[in-house]
This record gives sequence, C-alpha cells and structure tokens, in this order.
Amino acid sequence: MEELVIRDADVVDGSGADSYRADVVVDGGRIVSIVKEAAAAGCQRPKARRELDAEGLVLSPGFVDMHAHSDLALLRDPDHSAKAAQGVTLEVIGQDGLSYAPVDDRTLGEVRRAIAGWNGSGADIDFDWRTVGEYLDRLDRGIAVNAAYLIPQGTVRALAVGWEDREATPRELDRMRQLVAEGMEQGAVGMSSGLTYTPGMYAQDAELTELCRVVASYGGYYCPHHRSYGAGALEAYREMVALTREAGCSLHLAHATMNFGVNKGRAPELLALLDEALAAGADISLDTYPYTPGCTTLAAMLPSWASEGGPERVVERLADDGTAERIRHDLEVIGSDGCHGVPIEWDTIEISGVGDPALADYVGRTVQESADVRGEAPWVTARGLLLADRLAPTILQHVGHEENVRAIMRHRVHTGGSDGILQGAKPHPRAYGTFPHYLGHYVRELGVLSLEECVAHLTSRAAARLRLPDRGLVREGYVADLVLFDPATVAAGSSFAEPRVLPTGIPYVLVGGRFVIEDGRRTDALAGRAVRRTPA
Repeated sequence: MEELVIRDADVVDGSGADSYRADVVVDGGRIVSIVKEAAAAGCQRPKARRELDAEGLVLSPGFVDMHAHSDLALLRDPDHSAKAAQGVTLEVIGQDGLSYAPVDDRTLGEVRRAIAGWNGSGADIDFDWRTVGEYLDRLDRGIAVNAAYLIPQGTVRALAVGWEDREATPRELDRMRQLVAEGMEQGAVGMSSGLTYTPGMYAQDAELTELCRVVASYGGYYCPHHRSYGAGALEAYREMVALTREAGCSLHLAHATMNFGVNKGRAPELLALLDEALAAGADISLDTYPYTPGCTTLAAMLPSWASEGGPERVVERLADDGTAERIRHDLEVIGSDGCHGVPIEWDTIEISGVGDPALADYVGRTVQESADVRGEAPWVTARGLLLADRLAPTILQHVGHEENVRAIMRHRVHTGGSDGILQGAKPHPRAYGTFPHYLGHYVRELGVLSLEECVAHLTSRAAARLRLPDRGLVREGYVADLVLFDPATVAAGSSFAEPRVLPTGIPYVLVGGRFVIEDGRRTDALAGRAVRRTPA
C-alpha cells in the first residue's frame, strides 16, 4: 500500500492551466498517481497508509527560490523555517558571485570576511570542503530543503587572480576556465556574478564571455548581478544580454529590478529590451522579490577602487582620513559604482544588522537618523560603523518603485527569488515572506497575477531554467516536493517592523514526499539534498 494519499485537493499543477480537484498519491518520494474528481465520479478512490484531507486547500508544486543566500544557513540551522514555512522546497545558492566553493585556505578566509554580512562569519561551521563537489556532498548529509548551486565567479577570480583590479593573464584565465568546468562537472547548475562586488566587478566582458562559454558547454546558465541597478541599469541589462548571446549561454537576470529615482516608471523599457532579445532567439529568464527596498551590505556601497585588494585593504583605506574623504566624495557627490552610479541618500540606508551586539542601537535606523542623534555628518556615522563593525553591517536600501515591481512580475519569463539575507537583527522581510506575499498580496488582494499564473512563476518556470525534468509540476512520476496552502488566508507574517514572523495559511510542505511542515509546524525531517545539474 502506498504511503500517502492527499484527498480532495484543489490542484494548481504549476503549468498555468486551470485548477482541478483530485486525490494525489505519494509513495517512495514521488507522485505515483493522480485521480481527478474521484469523489464526484464515484470511482474507486485510492488508498494509502495515511490519508490527508485537503478540503479547501490548494496543492501545488513546491516553490523554488531562484535567488537565496542560505549557503551557510542550511548547515547552521537544521530547522530553516524561514524558507520551509514559506513552501520553499528548493533554493538556488552561490549567488552574486561570492560563496564558499571552490576555494583554497587563503580564499576561504577572504570570502568569509567579505560576505559575513550575508551569511555570518562562519565561526560555527566546520568548513570541511574546498571544491564544489565536496560542498554539495556536505549538503547531502541532510538539510531542511533542497539546494542547487551556482559557481561564484568572484570567488573563482579571487582564487585564480586575487582581489586586484586588473585583467587576468592568459594562464589565470585558463585556470578560471578549469575551475568553472570542474564545478559544472561536479554538479553546479550555472555560474553567478556580482558585478558591483569585488573582485567579480574587475572582470571585463571578454573574460566573462569566456567563462560563460564553459558554462554553456555543460548546459548551464549565467546569473549575473549586473553592473548597475541605478543610473546605468538599462545599459547593464543590455551588456548581459549581448555577452551571453556572444557566448551562446542561457541568461537568468538576478533580482531584476529598476531602482532609484532615475528609473521610476521605466520597467516597460527593460521589458521591451528583453522581449526584443527573446524574439531574436535569446534564452532569458529573471527573478524578482515582491518588495520595493533592496538589501545588501553597507560596505557594498563603497566605490570599487576602495575595495581593491580585499577586506583588509578596505579597512585600511577607511581608517586613513585622506582616503576616506575621497570615498565620501565618490559616494555623496559623484555616485559610486557600488551605489549603482547614484549619489547616496543616507536617509534611504537603514541598518538592518551588525556583527557586534554592542552596536545594536544602529539597527532599525537610517544612517541619517543615527547621524542626527549623534550630531554629526552621515558619512562620519557610516565610516565609524564600518570600522567599528569590521565591514559587517547589513542594510535595507529604500530605493524601489511599486509600479516597476508589478510590471516586471507580470512578464512571461519571470520567476520568484527572495534574495533573502537571514543575518542581522532586522533582516529584510523578504527572507521570511516572499512566496506567501506573492500569493496573498499580489494574487488575492491586488489581482496582479492569477493564482494559476503565479504558481507557474514560482514552480515550473524555475524548474525549466534549472533543467530539472521531474520537478516543478504536479505530475505522475515527479518528485513529491509539494505545498498545501489556503488561498483565502495565505499571507506573509513578516514585516519591516517584525521581519522574522513566519507566514500563515501554509499548513503542509513536503520535500521528497516527507513532511517538513505538518499542521503548520516544522517537523524534524532533514529531507533536502543537493540538486545537481542534469547533463545537457
């Protein structure tokens, strides 16, 4: 007898088609049968050792978080309710060009320091891996939800070239090609870049094109955080489209927003650019989160020249008065490349987390507000905080536009990504709320998307980008990564005031046929594993 039958569910199968009522049978971690309208037809209903009454609930494929920063959280926090409770059954990590494989001992220490604001220092983690394959093997010991990995181009450059702003030598480029090829062979699904983060930003297009050729040869995709989301946003998008077309590589645009005052109302220009490329045969997708503010580290705002050489050199430059004044001028007057070419507005920069608990008074205030309290210029406050906290502060950047968010999420190649940073006392609520916020706010309350269309964005479209032949749909033979939610009550519990509140209306989540959320509570199941690239 099979393990589980989910009775009388309203199945939204991920394809975008209309929902239907069915009994769905799960056994051995897969969907083994779907009996449509079983009760109405009066036919023999399937039986199983356990029956779950799904009356009033929607059954859909598990949600795919196409842009996650859970690289260490998956190992540190077996509970991982921040994602499991949202219905996320697969996260794509290794984002923005910086993560923890492939590395050597030197590079690992540098990367840990550079992205402590994203993932913590890692002091509580046993870094017993160095290659992509070894990291994926570590995930296979058991994690809350599944994870796929992107080779981080910035980490690759740090390993082969270092943190200097210069062209790679032919030998160094060969080494980077080799590292990317090895990572793809070991199971990565593609490559990411952080082209406003060091050292990835120091790569010119020719270098990135060569690495993308390697990714394409394995059937992977390129996922860039491109060179500007502000003053040069459209040019940056065009650059990525042209680069990947030259390389013959699929393109997935990370957190594809149009932010800052210069881009208010300009989402249609981005979408027209993408439609033109798609019509010409380009393979492009994108992800967004359903909120207007962004989230990153305070140090990421600095100009690229100030970050050359790695984290220790940044601290040295900030400590020097003359160099710090140059940094301030770039930030406040010119508009640094770290701040997307737009002069920084300190009243939009809210501190969301610090590494040193003694600095907790900064959290929840903008830099301008803290400066006003201290009776000093905001740059003085920001500089002092960066030095005191050794570059660890994370920020919310309140620079987005609701009309752009809604326009982009409607596009046919859109997928969902939280870009969720789980560190800090007051993280962005998207880390805990992205997927129920889509379903509750943008589907039920605003009607921006239909339920069927939204679920397709969050499931099958993402699975297709990842080239996963047996996930992303409710189909017989598919992996039983499933979510049961109440369409009348599903909602994000997290807010900017209380960002760590779990969602409502998602009582059941299965990963590989095992309940990780049951009756609205996290079980002790560690059902997730590394999801490796399917050979082209």
